[in-house]
Amino acid sequence: MAKIKKGDLVQVITGAKAERGGDRGKQGKVLQVIPAENRVIVEGVNRVKKHLRAGQTASGTTEGGIVEVEAPIHVSNVAVVDPETKKPTRVGYRLETVTRDGKEKTVRVRISKASGKDL
Repeated sequence: MAKIKKGDLVQVITGAKAERGGDRGKQGKVLQVIPAENRVIVEGVNRVKKHLRAGQTASGTTEGGIVEVEAPIHVSNVAVVDPETKKPTRVGYRLETVTRDGKEKTVRVRISKASGKDL
């Protein structure tokens, strides 16, 4: 089970500081998780310029040029943000018994190690 999922609020914990042009300390939502490469794409973090060739798209436009897109960042360089303190924290799991359709099931719930709150 992955500790970081799509839609999580994460913070960059490594790299150059923002005043030096880096992304450390920035927070953003996870747009995509790439488990095969252990990477995540975070909104507003690790933005790179990409050169696009003019071509036909699904909407019928033929626009090219230089666009800024988010590049993948390694999953070890980000940490989930605690919903209570708004600071990075580790992720843990708690087992809960849930009753659905008359059957009892044991499910794993992701929790913040710092505050113990559900993520």
